[in-house]
Amino acid sequence: MSLNEEKETCATAGPNPQLLTDNQEELEGQVENQDTESEKRLARLYEQYGATWDGPDDPNDPYNWAEWRKVSIGIIFSVGQLVTLMSASILAAALGDISRDLGIGASTAQLTLSVYFLGLGIGPFFIAALCEMNGRKNIWIISNFWYILWNSLCPVGKSKGLMIVGRFFAATGAGAGITLTGPVMADMYRAKDRGKSLAIASFLPYLGPALGPIVGGIVVDLIYWPWLFWIISIFDAFIVFLGVLVIKESYTPVLLRRKAAAQSQQPVNQALSPTKWAFWHDFFTRLATYLGRPIRLLVRRPIIQVISLVLGLNFGIYTLTISTFATLWIDRYQQSALIGSLHYISFSIGFCLTAQVGGRIMDIIYRRLRDRPKNKGEGRPEFRCPYMLPGVLFIPIGLFWYGWSAEYRITWVMVDIGALIFTCGSSIIAQALLAYTLDIFGEIGASANAATRLLSNVSGFVFPIFAPQLYDRLGYGWGNSLLAFIFVALGLPVPVILWVWGEKLRALGKQQYEEN
Repeated sequence: MSLNEEKETCATAGPNPQLLTDNQEELEGQVENQDTESEKRLARLYEQYGATWDGPDDPNDPYNWAEWRKVSIGIIFSVGQLVTLMSASILAAALGDISRDLGIGASTAQLTLSVYFLGLGIGPFFIAALCEMNGRKNIWIISNFWYILWNSLCPVGKSKGLMIVGRFFAATGAGAGITLTGPVMADMYRAKDRGKSLAIASFLPYLGPALGPIVGGIVVDLIYWPWLFWIISIFDAFIVFLGVLVIKESYTPVLLRRKAAAQSQQPVNQALSPTKWAFWHDFFTRLATYLGRPIRLLVRRPIIQVISLVLGLNFGIYTLTISTFATLWIDRYQQSALIGSLHYISFSIGFCLTAQVGGRIMDIIYRRLRDRPKNKGEGRPEFRCPYMLPGVLFIPIGLFWYGWSAEYRITWVMVDIGALIFTCGSSIIAQALLAYTLDIFGEIGASANAATRLLSNVSGFVFPIFAPQLYDRLGYGWGNSLLAFIFVALGLPVPVILWVWGEKLRALGKQQYEEN
């Protein structure tokens, strides 16, 4: 047979029947696995909460909500978290004026900025406990009102004490954005879409590192620094108003407990009215139990300790960098506060790139690993590890690049490129480890998130305080190099450790925690 005849035979023969049969069987197997997983989920929910959804396609299940509703809720939480990140960095351009008007030194001025991160470490414990008791929406609203109150009081009377205390308490309320955004998106999206959901929720917040100092620079130059606090409080009040209208309760345990209570048709126990002591005794007993959950996770689950260590180091270096970035341009490059604040755009570009592009790449990697024949369509948290690899490389590369460019006063473009590379790495690590945590802990994701972020916010409080001494003694080159070497030693091996031993680490302490 000639070559042309062979081609004609192949063209007229059509697809290989055996190949079509194999593909059809594979697709049917995947559908069957998905149906089995859905049935198991519904049975588990009924066993835990006394009620379950009316089938896999129940429109009341947050997984099945319309996409527009999910996106709308995600945007509201996203903007709320933007306020948190803007508040963290908005003082950077005003530290000199605050130091002068309050009569405090440079280290104390740094304290007014960094104490905010200490509040972000404490607040999530209460927020996570209350939201797992009573749902996400009401706690988010109350926390934001708490933030607005204390943030507005910070500059009143130009008191050093009120400034520090107000920043701390404002941050305890602002922690709602960081604590609840990821778990709320996990309430509405399955694991296979985790990167997509985090991309929706994280687009706006990561503009915060740029918008905060830019707004701060404009206000300091054109108005007066106390308006930094009042402007952002007004903005958050508007977001809360929209949240009251748009946000719908998404926490499955609370929704199913309400459904079970409605189906039982039991009369309301008058003894558990808020006017009775029995109500508050029951409330505080449950609150103590839920407050202890993040602590128990942190103490008894080694996997939480590993995640917490990496996130803590990552966030500490990030806050140190962001708190000194404006000073670099003002003191070393002789730029104005407004012009210097524009360089924070490099941080936002890095965050937005990884939030939007990186989140989708993480989903693609997860699905391809899950769909391999040996994995039988079952996902594992360790499938997030390959996405972590560029993150742990970009962080030290960016630190070296930014530090030595600033040390030799190379053109601003080189410094900003280094900051962008560092930010991409920092964002990738945070994004991948959040998805990894939510994959493991699911419905108690808020408590797990609070546990993993405790060390992060303590680091965010401590690192900026010694930042001036670090750069005064070592300069930007060796100062950033020291931070890079520490991260290489502690952070670089983590993706490999989780990939190889992640399943064993997840199992350690699990039985003891569940028994308690």
